[in-house]
Amino acid sequence: MLFSSISFLYYFLPCVLVIYFFTPSKYKNGILLISSLIFYFYGEPIYILVMLGSILSAYIHGILIDKYAKYKKIFLISSIVISISILVLFKYSDFFITNLNNLLHSKIELLNLTLPIGISFYTFQILSYVIDVYNEKVPVQKSIIKLATYVSLFPQLIAGPIVRYIDIEKDLSKRKHTFEKISSGINRFCIGISKKVLIANQLGELCQIFLQTNDKSIAFYWIYAIGFSLQIYFDFSAYSDMAIGLGKIFGFHFLENFNYPYISKSITEFWRRWHISLGTWFRDYVYIPLGGNKVGKVKLIRNILIVWLLTGFWHGANWTFIFWGLLFAVLLIVEKLFLLKKLECIPKILQHIYVLFFVMISFILFNANSIKEAVIQIGGLFGLNGERFINDYTIYYVKSYSIILIISVIGATPFLKNQILKLKEKKLINKIINILEPITLVFLLVFVTSYLVDSSYNPFLYFRF
Repeated sequence: MLFSSISFLYYFLPCVLVIYFFTPSKYKNGILLISSLIFYFYGEPIYILVMLGSILSAYIHGILIDKYAKYKKIFLISSIVISISILVLFKYSDFFITNLNNLLHSKIELLNLTLPIGISFYTFQILSYVIDVYNEKVPVQKSIIKLATYVSLFPQLIAGPIVRYIDIEKDLSKRKHTFEKISSGINRFCIGISKKVLIANQLGELCQIFLQTNDKSIAFYWIYAIGFSLQIYFDFSAYSDMAIGLGKIFGFHFLENFNYPYISKSITEFWRRWHISLGTWFRDYVYIPLGGNKVGKVKLIRNILIVWLLTGFWHGANWTFIFWGLLFAVLLIVEKLFLLKKLECIPKILQHIYVLFFVMISFILFNANSIKEAVIQIGGLFGLNGERFINDYTIYYVKSYSIILIISVIGATPFLKNQILKLKEKKLINKIINILEPITLVFLLVFVTSYLVDSSYNPFLYFRF
């Protein structure tokens, strides 16, 4: 069940909200847990057992780590091995078998297991909980209801952000529900679903047109590269907005996951602004334990390579994701060794162009089905495939999607947000904005609904993760 669906918006969510807010506080976690399990069961009837098994493993190992301090390292390793093994089985087994067959010319049959939705996200949440209990950063959770609620919480289950137990531990036991918080949550959710349906889906249509046509041009390759970079930003940040908004409605505080990454002036800065929850997870649980940047250059390079190899592989079982991760590893290594200082000496516009170019190239690789396909598409940007610079087909679709491209470019920067904040500094205008804001949100929700009813195109980019 997608957030951007009629079934979620007008059936599931209203029913959950009514039951939740009429339920006494001590039973609210139970209602959220049941709702989350129904939400997951709707899309993955069988694989709900995998998630429940992972939760039970985390609960038992957490208790054992807390009770038997002498053997807690053994229990930590056991928990990590079980969680990673489940993830590898369902997500990477066919990848390893395929490559083994290619290498040894063997004929081992593929398992063809369906990837459980959200398994990468909830596995990392479980790992963070167990590791933090081991390091005594959080007390062990003795209520399996609370732990299961944390792992399965439907607002962030299928597309993140990766919520750490330490960040919502207190909310699980006691949280406040205020009109202001609920209002803020509704606002954030409406903005998120509008970004998803009205911007990301439109950009997705343009990208699909490019991928399906044989009448390409150099200009169309560039439009696709720009369009997909914007689509994945609006798609993923929209889901994060919706998750954060829903979290506020139910009394939780989820950390921000995006902070206008396309205004970055270096790749290092870009990864402080893009998918923040994933970046900080790898930083705290892989990079820093390896020594971080407080080591020699050789180990620093090793640490970055390991982190970004894992980051790429986390996204999917395909060589395109591995090379995507390694591309960023190389760029980050070069920046840390010498390029960051050089970048500071050049005009800011050139810094932005440098970041946007490599990010755009990386997302072509990210979205390709194979390395060969990615090479062809990147080559197309520079006319290496023999196409004309522009043709009538390209001109038609550029005109058709020009408005949404302009809106998305502006929306990917803090320009509009900053202008609204400046206007709010004036009391009269602030009052007008406060009156118009709910009206605008209602209008957007109606517009989103009409689009969802009329359109069958509603992709979920992070479905494969």
